[in-house]
Order: sequence, then structure tokens, then C-alpha cells
Amino acid sequence: MKPQIRLLATGMALLLFVAGCKPSAIQQAEENKQVFLRSVDAINSKNFEALNDLGKPDFVRHCQATPDVKVNSLEDFKKFLRQDSATFPDSRMTFDHVVAEGNLVAFHGTYVGTQKGPMGPFPPSNKQMSVEIAGVQRFENGKVAEMWVTWDNVAALIQLGHLPPPIQERK
Repeated sequence: MKPQIRLLATGMALLLFVAGCKPSAIQQAEENKQVFLRSVDAINSKNFEALNDLGKPDFVRHCQATPDVKVNSLEDFKKFLRQDSATFPDSRMTFDHVVAEGNLVAFHGTYVGTQKGPMGPFPPSNKQMSVEIAGVQRFENGKVAEMWVTWDNVAALIQLGHLPPPIQERK
């Protein structure tokens, strides 16, 4: 085989090998982070159907702050988001920290919304709350498979006027 042909064949074999490789762990983590950010955009814009391309059908959400809310599918999650949007129609999430590693994306930010609808036993207050939220999402094959999220319910209920503010200690 002539040297030029051998070089061309070697180059083509290398190209085919590289084209067939999976993304590196760093690339996959960055892709997962972008999926997370697109899902935040979809939720903020109330375009919940866009989540069909970003989450797995058997998506599961875990949340200590809402233990009675069971989310065991993407459809359950979209139903939860529609209910949340009915209660807080102007809700918006912003994130100060989003860190991706392996198949996990961790986040910390703020949820802001005005309570215009009922929330469990609490009637609409027409007051705005701003609470810190934090969590982790686990990805499978580029889609969100599972999420753990939490926030301070007491702080939210105080801001909405459903609980009294803490008693200030006199000095």
C-alpha cells in the first residue's frame, strides 16, 4: 500500500472511531447543565410541554417541603407545575449556582411569586414571597430522570402572611 493511501486510510479509521465515541464526562456534564437551563426557561415561560424533550417519562421528584405531593412521572410533574402556576401565576426561578458533574446537576437560586390562588389550606394572600431553593437533578441519556429539591416553607408562609413573623428578642 502506498504511504499516501495508508495515511488516508488511517485518518479515515481515526475519524470513524472518534465519530462513534460517546461524549466525554465533561461534555456530558455540560450538556446536562444546558438541559437543566432549558427546563428552567420552559418552566419560567409556563411552556410545560417543552419538558417532554428534556425529561424522562418516568421522572421522579423528591421534596421534603411538599411531602404529600407525589411526582412519579413527567406528567405528574407537569400537573404539579400547572397547579403551582395557578397559585403563583407570576412565579420565576433564577439560579446563582449551577454545577454539573457526571450525571448530576446541582443548583441553588431563588423562587419568587405572588400568591393569587389557594395553596393547600391557605387562601390567596396577594403577597409576594421570595425563597431560596436548592437541589440536584440526576440525568440518564441526556434527560432528567430524578430531582431532589427543597426550600424553607416557614419563610414562605411568613412572607405570604399565613404565619406570624418570629418574635424579635429585645436587647
